[in-house]
Amino acid sequence: MDRYARDVLSPGWRKAGKPTAVKTPVRRDLVLEEPTSGFVGAVVSWGNGIVVLEDRRGKRRSFPFGPNFWIDGKPVELVAPPRVATARDQAQEYNRTHTASGSRVGPAQAAKVALPSRIYVEGRHDAELVERVWGADLRHVGVVVEYLGGIDDLPAIVTSFAPTKGRRLGVLVDHLVPGSKESRIVAQVSGEHVFVTGHRFIDIWAAVKPERLGLTAWPDISRGTDWKKGTLAALGWPHADQADVAAGWKRILARVSGWKDLDPRLLTEVEKLIDFVTADHIDRES
Repeated sequence: MDRYARDVLSPGWRKAGKPTAVKTPVRRDLVLEEPTSGFVGAVVSWGNGIVVLEDRRGKRRSFPFGPNFWIDGKPVELVAPPRVATARDQAQEYNRTHTASGSRVGPAQAAKVALPSRIYVEGRHDAELVERVWGADLRHVGVVVEYLGGIDDLPAIVTSFAPTKGRRLGVLVDHLVPGSKESRIVAQVSGEHVFVTGHRFIDIWAAVKPERLGLTAWPDISRGTDWKKGTLAALGWPHADQADVAAGWKRILARVSGWKDLDPRLLTEVEKLIDFVTADHIDRES
């Protein structure tokens, strides 16, 4: 045997031949021995780098985390348990990787030139809701949303816009029901390059899930009563004038962070519009 084959001063010589403490996450009822004191007990709690052990007689002692313990006669390094993601953590991660409409966020891109195609949305509150949920998606594909003050203006807008291939027009109409004046105007302007759809909610406010406001359902407002003001009154919110209506809508809109806060029937119609106006541009470089 060559007594001088190894350098006793080489790195790690102090640990040579010594058992390595295995990192072990703390958990309830894990039995540990603290060799310096000889105390043996099961884990009952931990926090701020301290673990509390309880022996068979009910006596408790606290020790710091670290390589200070044995399990079955072998050294271990006690460490904090792996962090479990909470619902809030998962929501934050989702918001980093998805837009408010649920689409995956792609790599950052330079601003795009707007497509010739357009989407018109009837009603200011409707347009604000579309922007909140689908705004990022629409900017990604280069679609501009225009405000439609009223359905009566639609025929003139269609004539002026002159829709054609590559220049499509999509329109979201408020409270579109069969047999109504709105449905007759829609039939008049619809065509190969014009797609008009809508929702059957009495008002776009009702497209927000009522539970987001702590309700089981939107209030049932009697005929002859302004639905918005009647709803605000039922909620116990100010409702005297248009300023109160505007303030009420801001409170409702603030409860909307994404598509999960909306009635699926509205989601379907808006997605149809986006698909329609981008149909001639699906091969457009992204």
